[in-house]
Amino acid sequence: MRDVAEFLPAWLAGALPDWPSWAVNLMVYTGGLLALVSTVTMLHSSHTSAATSSTTTADDAALRSKFGKFRRKFITVYLVIMLADWMQGTHMYTLYLSYGVNVGALFLTGFLSGAVFAPFLGSLVDKYGRKRSCIVYCVLEIIINTLEHSHDFKILVLGRVLGGISTNLLFSAFESWMTTQHRKLGFPEEWLSITYAQSSIGNGVTAILAGIVAQLLEDQFGHIGPFQGAIALTVLALILILSWEENYGDSDDKSASNSLYAQFIEGWGATVRNSEIWRIGMVQGLSEGAMYTFVFMWVPTLLSLDPPGGLPTGCVFSALMAAITLGGIMFPYLQSAAGYLSPSHPTETAAACTYFVAAASMFTPAVCMYLSKNVFGVVLVSFLVCELCVGLFMPAAGTLRSKYVPDALQGSILNIFRLPLNTFVVAGTYATDIMDPPKVFALVGMWFFCAGILQLTLVGGGGGKKTKKE
Repeated sequence: MRDVAEFLPAWLAGALPDWPSWAVNLMVYTGGLLALVSTVTMLHSSHTSAATSSTTTADDAALRSKFGKFRRKFITVYLVIMLADWMQGTHMYTLYLSYGVNVGALFLTGFLSGAVFAPFLGSLVDKYGRKRSCIVYCVLEIIINTLEHSHDFKILVLGRVLGGISTNLLFSAFESWMTTQHRKLGFPEEWLSITYAQSSIGNGVTAILAGIVAQLLEDQFGHIGPFQGAIALTVLALILILSWEENYGDSDDKSASNSLYAQFIEGWGATVRNSEIWRIGMVQGLSEGAMYTFVFMWVPTLLSLDPPGGLPTGCVFSALMAAITLGGIMFPYLQSAAGYLSPSHPTETAAACTYFVAAASMFTPAVCMYLSKNVFGVVLVSFLVCELCVGLFMPAAGTLRSKYVPDALQGSILNIFRLPLNTFVVAGTYATDIMDPPKVFALVGMWFFCAGILQLTLVGGGGGKKTKKE
């Protein structure tokens, strides 16, 4: 592969950061592919919109305009908080490494905290309000990132305990608010997948930006720089959330008669009784548990393969996130193609195919690293394929959760789903301490494969029709 700098003017090539040529090439090529796919997609969308505009009524146009405003309102906040979250994630490992503390113990503490609090937080989210829960998340994140400035291991452990709580809120309160508000405003069900797909695309774009910004902040302020930037972004998100309307689980009235205990029991009861719900939860646990284990593994794995010129983590992170963005852009097309195989369950079919490809992407480094150590390029490509699959299954999983999980119990059940997820992550993180990397990747690949098999069992299901309460 030719060095990109060879084709640039001398003044521009000299202005590039002092990163290895393979890393700069990786960013340029993945960015170029992303730009090409985005352009083709926009041209196709414009052509489709023009073809259907003549049949759109005034009422439809007004509803679409209202939906567009709602979607932008949610996605703006979502992208700000995800940018802050990604900025921490890109450099948390290296920050703890610079402190000379037990990195594995801190990561395990966060995931164990998430597993302990997950069964109870959802009921609080549904009972006391999704908007309030989002505000609590922002406050917790500001506290956590302030604690990261300390070198004291006990204070860092406290931060990871709070981080387990905030992570549960991040992946339940915001989605619960959006799904319930979407239906409350009377938007069609199929438009939910649009919001999920655009969130996935935007998430990838912000992650790319986060990798570059975090790298620059680290260069300027040290390892703590990205965390200081995250504090400022979280404050911005908090201000934006204040304009949201509140919504609840059982009703739009915070004086709903159901007690917190009843909400808790009802959420667990619906999950246990409805096999479609618990299967969706197990698929999420397997796939996201595999994903988070991979996230924990990619930096030390690439470092161990001795990349030429070192490993600029921000550059590689941005390329991986470009792959996620590509997945988000491709999801509607994969879903449409899957509709030919299973017209009544296109999303379930698309998700199953994605998990099988993700499994293959993880079995690849497991085999290659076992056979040889000179496999940096192959392993890096397999990581990019895995992240492409992440970009595909994230909107698929969100669409399926909105399809199968009752509105009234969104917060409760989504947090219950965090229990198997955190269990798999704890197991995966522990595996990294007792198993060689090839064996860990084989384990991750097996989890993705099992998620695909379990997802296939939903293809012939009843379609996920649900009442307000299961």
